[in-house]
Amino acid sequence: MTKIERFLATVERRSVDRPAAWLGMPVGETIPLLMVHVGATDLEALKRALGDDVWPVEVPFNRPPANHVACAFDFAKTGDGDYEERSLTVPGFFEGMTDPACLPDFPWPVPREHMNEIECRAAAADAPADFAKLGIMWSAHFQDACSAFGMQDALMTMLTAPDMFRAVIARIVEFYLEANEIFYGATKGLLHAVLIGNDFGSQTGLMLSPDNLREFVFPGTKILIDQAHAHGLKVIHHSCGAVAEVIPDLIELGADVIHPIQSLATGMEPDRLAREFGGRVSFCGGVDVQELLSHGRPEAVRVAVRGLVELFPTGLVVSPSHEAVLPDVPPANIVAMFDALRG
Repeated sequence: MTKIERFLATVERRSVDRPAAWLGMPVGETIPLLMVHVGATDLEALKRALGDDVWPVEVPFNRPPANHVACAFDFAKTGDGDYEERSLTVPGFFEGMTDPACLPDFPWPVPREHMNEIECRAAAADAPADFAKLGIMWSAHFQDACSAFGMQDALMTMLTAPDMFRAVIARIVEFYLEANEIFYGATKGLLHAVLIGNDFGSQTGLMLSPDNLREFVFPGTKILIDQAHAHGLKVIHHSCGAVAEVIPDLIELGADVIHPIQSLATGMEPDRLAREFGGRVSFCGGVDVQELLSHGRPEAVRVAVRGLVELFPTGLVVSPSHEAVLPDVPPANIVAMFDALRG
């Protein structure tokens, strides 16, 4: 099978020669370590040497200082807007505000002022043609809403001034719909799937109740998923942590794939997910990065991956349980993860 055929068949839970695999998006310090280990001279050579099937395509977004669509809003009252150092917990612009009439007081960015179709199309067209191309949209409307107030204040506002919280998160969704439409239109025919999502899980459970997610967060999620589907794209929905309680909701919302199976989080054991949801939705992740990839031996990684393939002969894009692979993961363990798929 080609990489694209394998990816789409895996996502659609059809028969495959082997499950599709994705390296994820290693942080900048990790990539040179992996390249040296496999003798690769660039990222494409690294991914080919490993047997990676997926090429992530970032959304070009030109707005200093972050120049990143996932950090488009200058909500924080402190800090310099650095993408890597951003926080959801610092006080935000709307801290303490309860009247939605104040929304125009914030200088909302206009997507078309920071994006253009030529750069967007080039970002996708420049990816190697034989890889399954994954648009990295994020569209993290819940996380941004937390930043808009500061996380503690946001969750309090959700309960004490719900109209205010709804107004802010709806305005954030509006921004992403506009930005995504530019990207989807410019990349028509070049992408196969997109990654969107929000972190609403901790190591042991959800950060807020399922009912609150259903009332305040999932309506926006549904709109964003529907938008991607309207452009013929598969949707990988991301949330770290223990989110098993709302996987049925994500299925109902239309997610094609749940990412990343943080396998050591409560209730996220791969065997349980395969048993309860394997016929209804696909997954991406599952190879534990908290302990196994960071501290285990290559043979233990191979054994774990073979176990995942037994559970998910299809319907699982094999990948680390967090997309941002850190430098503390030995390169030999990443190689072992991919080698295990070759038999």
